[in-house]
Amino acid sequence: MNPRSFLSQTTSSHTWSFSRVGGVNRVNIETGEDLVNLEHLDQKLWTALSCPVYGLEIDYKTLELIDTDKDDRIRVPEVIAAVKWLTSLIKNPDELLKDNKCLELSSINDNSEDGKNLLGSARQILKNLGKEDAQTLTVENTSDTVRIFANTKFNGDAIIYGNSWSDCYCIFVVAFRILEQVGNIVTGRWGEGEI
Repeated sequence: MNPRSFLSQTTSSHTWSFSRVGGVNRVNIETGEDLVNLEHLDQKLWTALSCPVYGLEIDYKTLELIDTDKDDRIRVPEVIAAVKWLTSLIKNPDELLKDNKCLELSSINDNSEDGKNLLGSARQILKNLGKEDAQTLTVENTSDTVRIFANTKFNGDAIIYGNSWSDCYCIFVVAFRILEQVGNIVTGRWGEGEI
């Protein structure tokens, strides 16, 4: 059966290309436009309709993020949702199919809230790594979370240094009140002060 016969059922005018692999007709995902139009591809043309989160060569942490219903299976709607979100973050979706080792900050689409957050996060990571002038972000940059947060004031280690209070008087007051009460706990005078 000719796979193009199914295309009349789609709502998109996108033209797909096909190849025959192992006796099966398969849709080729070759361009960013293929990714953008993936939601319009009839599911009869998908090679697989689901896959497990674990046991594949793809990083399971990435697959866990795609598995939004947390049933340990990734299905077509989850793939489509992930692709739509990802293509919305990049100015040119063709970039997603290149074998790039880094992400150019200029390729991030900051016209959406998610895009602005991504660009801001990328810049913050580079700044924390001492690379604030860098224009690209690599997997290695994002993988070393200890190094990313080591020199930040509020990094989740529950230690608040005195010099970090100067940025916000409110933090200073709250920290002072907490320390005052902790002192009261140590001396057995809990409840005398008021936070």
